[in-house]
Amino acid sequence: MSQEQHGPVPDSPSTLPVSRDLIAGLFLVALGALGLWLTWHLPGGTLRAVGPGMMPRALCTLVGIVGLAVIAASVLVPGARLERWSLRGPIFVLGAIVLFGLTIRSLGLAVAGPLAIIVGSFASPEARLRESVPFAVVLTAICIGLFKYVLRLPIPVVTFL
Repeated sequence: MSQEQHGPVPDSPSTLPVSRDLIAGLFLVALGALGLWLTWHLPGGTLRAVGPGMMPRALCTLVGIVGLAVIAASVLVPGARLERWSLRGPIFVLGAIVLFGLTIRSLGLAVAGPLAIIVGSFASPEARLRESVPFAVVLTAICIGLFKYVLRLPIPVVTFL
């Protein structure tokens, strides 16, 4: 178990000289700006006749404002430094998503679900196959019950038989 440190963290080889809060704030501002840019063509309407662009623009504006507040807080109160990260997590998570997309139509949810969950679990160095497999089976069974029977979506469960 590790204790979370509060306040500035001394520089070490595993930390970068940038605050995590600053990076998070910049990301939120960029996300809000991207959302505003992507929804610019949608009519906003008025408060009496709300258009399809009003809600997305309002949410993107709020995300940007929260990002600016996080940036201001990171400048005023020094926080934890950004740590270096490995590519293991993003590679396995992206691989699981791609694998799911490639197998859902040809093999069905009963195979694609556990496959994606097991591959995605290896994003953590602490992943154990004997823990991932039962979790994947139970989670897939819940997904089949929810999507196929409760929501009645036309999702293929088993297609290779």
